[in-house]
Amino acid sequence: MQVFRGIHHPGIAPACALTIGNFDGVHRGHQAMLALLRSEAQHRGLPSCVMTFEPHPRDYFAHLAGKPELAPSRIATLRDKLSELERCGIDQVVVLRFDKALATQPAQAFIDDVLVQGLGARYVLVGDDFRFGAKRAGDYAMLDAAGGAQGFDVARMNSYEVHGLRVSSSAVREALSAGDMAKAAALLGRPYCISGHVVHGKKLGRDLGFRTLNVRFRHPKPAAMGIFAVLVHGLGEQPLAGVASLGVRPTVDDSGRVLLETHCFEWPAHLGPEGGYGKIVRVELLHKIRDEARYEGLEALTAAIRQDARDAQDFLAAHAAQRRQTTRDRI
Repeated sequence: MQVFRGIHHPGIAPACALTIGNFDGVHRGHQAMLALLRSEAQHRGLPSCVMTFEPHPRDYFAHLAGKPELAPSRIATLRDKLSELERCGIDQVVVLRFDKALATQPAQAFIDDVLVQGLGARYVLVGDDFRFGAKRAGDYAMLDAAGGAQGFDVARMNSYEVHGLRVSSSAVREALSAGDMAKAAALLGRPYCISGHVVHGKKLGRDLGFRTLNVRFRHPKPAAMGIFAVLVHGLGEQPLAGVASLGVRPTVDDSGRVLLETHCFEWPAHLGPEGGYGKIVRVELLHKIRDEARYEGLEALTAAIRQDARDAQDFLAAHAAQRRQTTRDRI
């Protein structure tokens, strides 16, 4: 999958089948849309293309209004979004910077300059609530009329439901905020994961007896926060069981930076004590144990971590037993 920042690159395909959206989380509704896009692209002999935005448009308008609370929490980092789009078989992703120029661009200019001239769109697939252009003046009817006049097909996909529940990024955010990881997984079609490079931290965890893998979450409002039972992929042939903290670490840090800190219960001997740094790991957050909390000192924090580790081990043991039983039942 090729990824382009903006539309002015010689490597961008001269024509494409396109869909447009934020795709935060790449949930099951997104996946259904992407499958349809791929099918239509193949029938037309075109590469499939996703146009997405960074930052999220609502982040931009919240910042413009001086009201950060209006910005949505973020399900996935850009890295994870791109990874899921690649897993869905998309050929090309164009990441547009959402800034003043894009926010104030008239709807017809967006069609002319971006869709037609910039990307050579021959087929455009959008969701049932799609709006575009300055003041959200553009809608499906406008896009469809432009397609008829300018030579590209336009289609609209209705909402996707699972057990009567409309699948949306908002529904995923609500599930993650509530700590309902099973519901989030049902909406996403997979366990909720965060991936990234393991970076150096303050080394406090090793002093407390709980060495951690640190992965930055590059957004100030993650959709999920707290302490979780997790599985870590990327350090060996099998995932490693662990306990993780996703948040701002109020007891030991006042920077407000969001960090995913994961302690693996059994560290692979072949890696050595420093072997995790620089590696890309994928952490599955399977079960929320509790919310993040501030402690009066390191002794109280250490006691809490010990209890979190016990709770995570109990959950993961039951989870593994349930999976083994499900496998036997299938056989």
